[in-house]
Amino acid sequence: MKVILELFFVFFKLGLFTFGGGYAMIPHIKDVIVEKKKWMSEDDVIRIIAIAESTPGPIAINMATYIGYQRKKILGSIFATLGVVIPSFVIILIISYFFNRFIDNKYVAAAFVGIKCCVAFLIIKTGFEMLFKMERKPIFIILFFFVISILCLCQVFNLATPSIYLIIIGGLIGIVTCLVSEIRQNKKKAGNKS
Repeated sequence: MKVILELFFVFFKLGLFTFGGGYAMIPHIKDVIVEKKKWMSEDDVIRIIAIAESTPGPIAINMATYIGYQRKKILGSIFATLGVVIPSFVIILIISYFFNRFIDNKYVAAAFVGIKCCVAFLIIKTGFEMLFKMERKPIFIILFFFVISILCLCQVFNLATPSIYLIIIGGLIGIVTCLVSEIRQNKKKAGNKS
């Protein structure tokens, strides 16, 4: 029960003090899970990010659910998910009552501009950290530039391309690459035996 409550409070704190949505939470989650709690390695967190991004739902909630499950199975995932969701739910509920007066306040508007800048930085930082941790195999580098090229072309030509298509294409290319690599290794083994 101690681990379950710890999961709840760790993710409650993350949900309470992280602004800017799921991607902005990634550096904080990584800092707590890897550096402070030492529940997982940095490579594990990068894999979790890939899984959380590839499944439906907000990335922070998916990460909390997955990490909770890794620590204490179903109960861990429930309590970690509740921990990350409850602060946002309560804050949004409170803000909804005072929204019109709240949003017209010039200090609040100025604070949101500063928060947006910080969130953009956190997302970019997370992207670069994931890029530098990526294996330096030629196919991964080609895949990275392929996805970046597609995204840039979509922006230039103002085409709406859902990210799910890019994720599926990236996954399929990864599977094909793995199969080709296995076929080559099997051929080498067969050649060495004869």
